[in-house]
Amino acid sequence: MQGGKTANGDRISGWVWVALAVLLLLALAVVFVLPRLVQEYELPLVPRASTAPVATTSAPATSAAPQISPFDEAQRARQRREAQDALASLLERQQALDEMAVSQWAATEYDAAIAAARRGDEFYRNTEFVQAALAYQESDLALADLQERVPTVLDRTVAAGNAAIAAEDSALALERFTLALRLDPDSAPAQRGLARAQTLDEVEGLIAAGLALQEQGDLQAAQQQFEQAAGLDSEHQQAAALVAENRQMITDANYTAVMSEGFALLQQEQAEAAIAAFERALRIKPGSDEAGAAIAQTREQVTLSSIAGLQAQAETHEANEDWEQAVAAYDAVLALDSNLVFALEGRDYSARRLQLDRLLAVNIEQPMRLSDQAAYDEAQEVYRIGRDLEADLLAEQGSVGERLAQQLDTMEVLLEQMLVPVAVTLNSDNATNVTVYQVGELGTFSETTLMLRPGRYVAVGTRPGYRDVREEFVVGFGRELNSLSIRCNEEVAAVNRP
Repeated sequence: MQGGKTANGDRISGWVWVALAVLLLLALAVVFVLPRLVQEYELPLVPRASTAPVATTSAPATSAAPQISPFDEAQRARQRREAQDALASLLERQQALDEMAVSQWAATEYDAAIAAARRGDEFYRNTEFVQAALAYQESDLALADLQERVPTVLDRTVAAGNAAIAAEDSALALERFTLALRLDPDSAPAQRGLARAQTLDEVEGLIAAGLALQEQGDLQAAQQQFEQAAGLDSEHQQAAALVAENRQMITDANYTAVMSEGFALLQQEQAEAAIAAFERALRIKPGSDEAGAAIAQTREQVTLSSIAGLQAQAETHEANEDWEQAVAAYDAVLALDSNLVFALEGRDYSARRLQLDRLLAVNIEQPMRLSDQAAYDEAQEVYRIGRDLEADLLAEQGSVGERLAQQLDTMEVLLEQMLVPVAVTLNSDNATNVTVYQVGELGTFSETTLMLRPGRYVAVGTRPGYRDVREEFVVGFGRELNSLSIRCNEEVAAVNRP
């Protein structure tokens, strides 16, 4: 196809001219043809019902309806679009609200909004697009208001569901929470509520069974029922309360049983076993004043009983003059209670008697130590103390212990014996120089007699050229010694004689 040229000589393609012509025809169709087509149809593109022709008498051709100007057609088209936009918005809101079961919570308001939409339809069919748009907008605003109320309605519906659960109305609770999930499928409270409503009947059945078992005294079985109910619905306040309450009842029952066991053991005079039972009770119920008091009282009874027993033992040992055991018994009492006067005084007395007993015993068992003047003087003092004690006992009690009396009598004899010299004859050879250490040097002699107090003595003989001799001998203490020979007979070296 040949085309024209531009001012600068370039040739314009013929297809360009064809395209321009087609666009011009389409523009004319939009302006003049489309308004007439739209006038023949209603949304959603349903052909307008044609009106029956009215039979009239022939009239002049000049009586036909006037033609609508393109401007008016354009205005009508704009008004129609506004009405359609309002309609589209309200239809979207209507669908959303229908999914939320709006008729269950705002039926009156919803019906009023739909009635406004239907009025808009009437206006639209009559091509009163401005009025149609206003009616549609009124409906749209009403539906928008309902949508804004959804959070409030949701909260109220969830609250109603929870109230139904509290009232043990599972059907109503299911209904309320199902509606709440239609309002907001992602609502966590509604989801939890629906789950609770679905298990409500089972939970109530478990609670009823648990209460019956509790009434029968089977607390362990009741606890299983309550815990199972709480496991199905962790938010069920009654189930949670019964779990805690029944657990406390089990604790109280166990505590009471163990305390009763402890008191029974006390009646059987098994104090230590009773204390163990009370301590178990205290572990069951920590901080229990009753168990703590029972332990303290029982321990006090045990202590008092132990003290009484030890006191009796100490008195028995005193009567038997077993002073060492008496001191040990009083020490045991003081270990239990260091402030007991009888134990303090008893221990002091028994300790002094023990000391006296040991001093008397050592002199009686080792009488030769009395040959030493210091030991003799000490023994005399001990004897004097013993006799003073004897006098006090006779004055207070009218009697003296057999052991003390025997010890004092024995000491008296020993002390008297120590004062009585014993004749001891020493024989020699007139050549040996004799010395008795406790007496002195005696020189040479053939025979001499010494008056010696009881004790241990040492005699030594010396002689030039002869081996020395040494003789130990005991005087008194039941030993008979009539004579003693002291001679140096063993020659050890030659001696130059003058």
